Amino acid sequence: MKKKDIKILLVDDEPDILEIVGYNLSAEGYEVIKGENGLEAIDLAKKHKPHLIILDVMMPKMDGIEACERIRELPELSETIITFLTARGEDYSQVAGFDAGADDYIAKPIKPKVLISKVKALLRRLKHSENSGDAILTIGDLVIFKEEYKITIKGKETALPRKEFELLSLLATKPGKVFKRDEILDKVWGNEVVVGGRTIDVHIRKLREKIGDTSFKTVKGVGYKFVD
Repeated sequence: MKKKDIKILLVDDEPDILEIVGYNLSAEGYEVIKGENGLEAIDLAKKHKPHLIILDVMMPKMDGIEACERIRELPELSETIITFLTARGEDYSQVAGFDAGADDYIAKPIKPKVLISKVKALLRRLKHSENSGDAILTIGDLVIFKEEYKITIKGKETALPRKEFELLSLLATKPGKVFKRDEILDKVWGNEVVVGGRTIDVHIRKLREKIGDTSFKTVKGVGYKFVD
């Protein structure tokens, strides 16, 4: 997908943020739509169906958390990536954002080059999402053969037990996305008997030993994500 075809919805009640961030995103080649509050975010999201939404948390009329929750209820925007851009970098705000359905969190102030790099990383998920149904998923040196239940790392085949393989496949479909513990348990273990959240921790530890510690990041109080 070309940059000019990618729509980014930027919503913030600070004119300077809209101008500076909007300018840098436009200069990079993206189509940028702007809004000033949560209510506008919902209306603009419905109208334009953006690929990425960047939301401030503290806004008039409706805050970003509630706007995110409302947007996540819209089936046509289920694949839209949502990240928060806010000065509130406390753990509470981050957890609240993830609980509302956000994919990531960007603390401001942020340098334009860093912001663009972050946006590019977020948009890479679009490609992974489009290819998530493919039988073969390639991420750097890692290749996942879904139908064969095997992986290779730098061309070398590595055997994984079924649940480790399914957990890796889930996280790798959307690198960078934080998967909540409940979501992981539901999609990997389903109705099977599970000891508890500790089960996920053990499987992640084993995957780190086999694939690399830096490939998985723990988001405290929320869940895990795969880092490509």
